[in-house]
Amino acid sequence: MDHTSQDTPQDSPHVTPHVTPHGSPQDTPHGLPRVAGLLLAAGGGRRLGGRPKALLVHRGRPLVEHAARALREGGCAPVHIVLGAGAEAVRADAELPGCVLVDNPDWAEGMGSSLRAGLASLAGTGARAALVMLVDQPGIGASAVARVAAAYRSPSSLAAAVYGGRRGHPVLFGAERWAGVAASAVGDRGARDYLRAHQSAITLVDCSDVARADDIDTPEDLKRLE
Repeated sequence: MDHTSQDTPQDSPHVTPHVTPHGSPQDTPHGLPRVAGLLLAAGGGRRLGGRPKALLVHRGRPLVEHAARALREGGCAPVHIVLGAGAEAVRADAELPGCVLVDNPDWAEGMGSSLRAGLASLAGTGARAALVMLVDQPGIGASAVARVAAAYRSPSSLAAAVYGGRRGHPVLFGAERWAGVAASAVGDRGARDYLRAHQSAITLVDCSDVARADDIDTPEDLKRLE
């Protein structure tokens, strides 16, 4: 993962189940989810004038809703969402049925802290892998999620979407890799160093025909929202 401190968190992240009347937490038929969805949605949108990315509007609803739906409809369960900037507003305004919301008080340190918090929150869920997605890529939907999730083979699996020959998101980390990913997550580098060190083990999944990997980072990028 190319967007993601050297130590794992000393304290467990604050995790709150968020269930609306529209749904309930999703599990596999046997109650043991195989691939969990992990949505990193804590960014403060510094280059967007401090507008939290999770709350940017796309097709009439916050980006966080679109990304969470992509994970659910792509077959991920459970779905954990890491919040930071604008967390209270996300809780109040976004409809996120069946999702677990994870507060990251250290979100300003960079994506690495959110990745660590999210992986820590999945401990004990029975998930065999985490499929990581970013909230600011509205062109990535359920088809890409399902395609990358299908690359899961074992708790040591490592897979990533590819667009036009470039690696992107979603990225799948088997549970046996979580400790290593968390230990290497620094600042805004995400899992970049981990993926570089394990490049030969990555299963590359072409998603160019079903998704676009454009980020919403600058005011100019806002034109990609509908």
